[in-house]
Amino acid sequence: MADRQRIAILGGTGNLGYGMAVRLAQAGHPVTVGSRDPDRAQKAAQRVKELIPQGEVTGASNEDAVEYADYILIAVPFASQASTLKAVQAHLAQGQIVIDACVPLCTSIGGKPTQLVGVWHGSSAEQAAALVPEGVCVVSALHTLSADDLAQPDLPMDQDTLICGDRKADKEAVTALLGAIEGLRVIDAGRLEMSRMTESLTPLLIGINIRYKVHSGFRVTGI
Repeated sequence: MADRQRIAILGGTGNLGYGMAVRLAQAGHPVTVGSRDPDRAQKAAQRVKELIPQGEVTGASNEDAVEYADYILIAVPFASQASTLKAVQAHLAQGQIVIDACVPLCTSIGGKPTQLVGVWHGSSAEQAAALVPEGVCVVSALHTLSADDLAQPDLPMDQDTLICGDRKADKEAVTALLGAIEGLRVIDAGRLEMSRMTESLTPLLIGINIRYKVHSGFRVTGI
């Protein structure tokens, strides 16, 4: 691949983070699985390598993972988002792009996964933007993808992901990165403030999945 980008996945030992590690490694990008526990991160990286033998995948602490990354994917539960970002703040550098995939589900306060909690900043992504240093940009994405589907590299995606961000250049960069995943189409859904709506699609799909016993996805027609 001509343009290989280094990606740190914080929460890479969780379902979504692990699935994205599989797909991004399959697409040819060097991936570092991050975790508060480096041993767990290394074990998750080894699992990815077993699925994608040609992939360049390593495991590290969250702080070490972000040091040399071009992109930092935040794939932790919403309840851990703020503490995770605060822990790596001093290791983030100007020009890096944070991709926030967190969703403020009510599970963070003991509620149902089909409901959202209110976020003071407006959305998870806007909260992330308030927590990163100046010069580090935030784009939200990946709220409607099934972690189970992502973890099966032979399964066609055939889905869209909606991204939001305040800078066109950042969204174009994230589009190129995620668009390298076969079958995944990236749709620009507007400024970062629109994340409060894209994040709300997650509990909607969770409810559909529960009722129909499926892994439903999202597709925009007419584009």
